Amino acid sequence: MNLEHLIFIVQENRSFDHYFGTFPGADGIPMRPDGTPRVCIPDPAFGRCVRPYHSTDLVNLGGPHNHAASLISVNGGKMDGFIRALIQRCEDEHGRVDCRPRLGPGDAPDVMSYHDDREIPNYWRYAQEFVLQDRMFAPTDSWTLPAHLYLVSAWSASCSDPQDPFTCETDLVFGSAFKQRPHTDVSPQFAWTDITWLLHQHGVSWAYYAGEILCTEAVSERECAKRGTTPQQNVLPYFTDVHETRQLDNVRTHGDFYRALAAGTLPSVSWIVPGRGPQSEHPSTSAPLSDGQAYVTELVNAVMRSDLWERSAIFLTWDDWGGFYDHVEPPRVDEGGYGLRVPGILISPWADRDLDIDHQTLSFDAYLKLIEDRFMGGARLDPATDGRPDPRPTVREEVDILGDLALEFDFTQEPIPPLILDPDP
Repeated sequence: MNLEHLIFIVQENRSFDHYFGTFPGADGIPMRPDGTPRVCIPDPAFGRCVRPYHSTDLVNLGGPHNHAASLISVNGGKMDGFIRALIQRCEDEHGRVDCRPRLGPGDAPDVMSYHDDREIPNYWRYAQEFVLQDRMFAPTDSWTLPAHLYLVSAWSASCSDPQDPFTCETDLVFGSAFKQRPHTDVSPQFAWTDITWLLHQHGVSWAYYAGEILCTEAVSERECAKRGTTPQQNVLPYFTDVHETRQLDNVRTHGDFYRALAAGTLPSVSWIVPGRGPQSEHPSTSAPLSDGQAYVTELVNAVMRSDLWERSAIFLTWDDWGGFYDHVEPPRVDEGGYGLRVPGILISPWADRDLDIDHQTLSFDAYLKLIEDRFMGGARLDPATDGRPDPRPTVREEVDILGDLALEFDFTQEPIPPLILDPDP
C-alpha cells in the first residue's frame, strides 16, 4: 500500500439521505416512478404524514440526536419516528400544551429535508470523482461525544476511577458533569484504551487538529468557548493513556495542520475536527452548511496542492445523523450501536476509479481497522493483546459485518490528479 498519510475529517450532524439521498446509484430515499418520494413519515402534531422534500435552505435546524431520539427515530426498524422525536423534545422542553416544534418551509419539519448538488456541489463532486460510501453508519446511536469517543477508541464509557479501566461501563448518554466541566480542565476522565496507545507502542506519528485555540492551553474560558473546539469533539486530552504516554502535545490546531503540510511533516494519522462556529455544519442558525463545505474544501485543496497528495487518503464523514431522516435501519453489533447512516467519502489519488460507490457496511471502526492494518501489522484494540486491557464489550474492528476500507483503493491505476475546487461555489 502506497499510503503514508491517513487523514480523517469529521464534521457535524448530517444523515446520508439528507445529503446524498438522491445521488445516482446510491441507496437513497425510496422514490416512486415519477421521481417523488415513496415514503411518508407520520407527523403527530398535525395528524398527517410528511414526505422527504428538497430544501434550498443553507441553514438547517435538524432535530434531537441523542440515544433516546435514535430509538424513537428508528422505531424498531420502521424508520418513521423522526418527526415524533422532534415533537417529543419540544414537549420535554416546553410542555405538551401549545408545543410548536421547529418547522421548515410549508410547515414541514426540516428533519425531512434533503440537499443535492445545488446546495453542496463540492461534496457531490468529491462523491462523483472519488468513492462515496452509502453504508457508513455512525458508530453509536447517540450524540457527538459518544461518536467521537468511538472514533478514536471503538468504545464510549463512563469510568468511576479514571486510573482504572475496569471501572468503565458503556455510556451513550453522559450526565452533565463532562458537558459542564471547564474547557481548560483536561484532567483524565476516560480510563479505557484508545488508538493512540497502539500508535505510541508502534512508533506511528499522529495528530488531532482542533480549533484555532486549544482548550488544553491556559486561555480564558470565554476565549476557549468562542474559538476553541468543544470537549465533546476534542476528546483525546481526556484519555488517561494519552497522559501516561505524554502525547498531549499531539493535540494541535488547524494552523498546525497547514504548516505541517507545507513543511512535509504531516504525521501518519491525522484527525481534523471543526472549531466552534459556522465551520462545523452543526444544524443551527449560526452554522450554514455552505460555511462548513468551504472549510472542508480548503482543507482538501491544501492536501491536493501539497507534495503529499499522492501519498495520502482523506476520509470525510459526519459524526451523527443530526435528527435528519434516513431510511436504512442500522445494524446492531453490540449495546452501543451502530447508529444511523452518515455520509462518508474517500478522497485519494488511489481511490478505485471503477468503484464509484462502496456498498460495504462501514462504521468509524473501519477507520481504526485501516490504521491498524496499514501501520501496525493488524494489531487491534483488543484487551487480550494490546497490553492495556479494559472491559470493552466488543473488539469492534473484528465485527463480522464490518467492511474493509482497503478495498476502496487501486494502486495499479494512474493516480487521480488533484481536484481543486472553489470553496465558495
